[in-house]
Amino acid sequence: MSRGYNLLFVLVTFLVLVAAVTAQGNRGSNNGGGRRPRFGFYGNRCRNVESIVKSVVKSHVRSIPANAPGILRMHFHDCFVRGCDGSVLLAGNTSERTAVPNRSLRGFEVIEEAKARLEKACPRTVSCADILTLAARDAVVLTGGQRWEVPLGRLDGRISQASDVNLPGPSDSVAKQKQDFAAKTLNTLDLVTLVGGHTIGTAGCGLVRGRFFNFNGTGQPDPSIDPSFVPLIQAQCPQNGGTRVELDEGSVGRFDTSFLRKVTSSRVVLQSDLVLWRDPETRVIIERLLGLRRPSLRFGAEFGKSMVKMSLIEVKTGSADGEIRRVCSAIN
Repeated sequence: MSRGYNLLFVLVTFLVLVAAVTAQGNRGSNNGGGRRPRFGFYGNRCRNVESIVKSVVKSHVRSIPANAPGILRMHFHDCFVRGCDGSVLLAGNTSERTAVPNRSLRGFEVIEEAKARLEKACPRTVSCADILTLAARDAVVLTGGQRWEVPLGRLDGRISQASDVNLPGPSDSVAKQKQDFAAKTLNTLDLVTLVGGHTIGTAGCGLVRGRFFNFNGTGQPDPSIDPSFVPLIQAQCPQNGGTRVELDEGSVGRFDTSFLRKVTSSRVVLQSDLVLWRDPETRVIIERLLGLRRPSLRFGAEFGKSMVKMSLIEVKTGSADGEIRRVCSAIN
């Protein structure tokens, strides 16, 4: 009887220890130990994460339509610097937000409001990096784009330095753009498709004025621009005035293929966009996205695929290099 009792005690003790180790492992996974972005990551721990983010984004885009391209651009700027870790959201005298390319970013208050609401619904559960990724998707959908599923489970980065910000520029050649995207595991199809996101949003006049008044010091507009397009932009961005100009003139609020069609007719404001039509590889992709060449590609579907790929660049998944912030603008 004593021997049977001892064996039973040992068995029960072993099972308890296994259960404890398993539970600890699961808790570690939720807090960053071995987690990996996946669909349905939050499950029952935060069932309403997507609906809460969508509600906040919808409210802000309705009141200020420019928030839609602002959030999409912010997501791109975040992922291309230290990966998709929400580091662009951190405030500070030398943070990424202070770098020249990021000073015109908008939509920070949208992410902060979504974070505040999620902290009430499911405290210390949803990262700012995931919120920004979801918000970018919702911004596209709210402007008429196709919806895609977003893998979740990123952690927030702890490092944000203006000196790390080195983004693709408005005057970059196709070769430079391909190089920059390849460095982030994105191919040429991703490059063209994501640039197609310029169908919404604006550019600062300071970035485009030279092409329309004094291209390469010639005192004349860039000869590759459609001549009928030049006076339209000159009127919006005169030499001594103007602030911003539409990237997709006349269709800035609709997420569609209008911008790519304008690339084919040289009616775009950024040189980095225009040159995509001159390169044989990127030209073929544009034609396929517009249905001008077979096999054709569906822009909405391809954009979603490329956004998912971009959203997984250098994500933080371990507690050693990431966390879940209480507020998106400050490290815990």
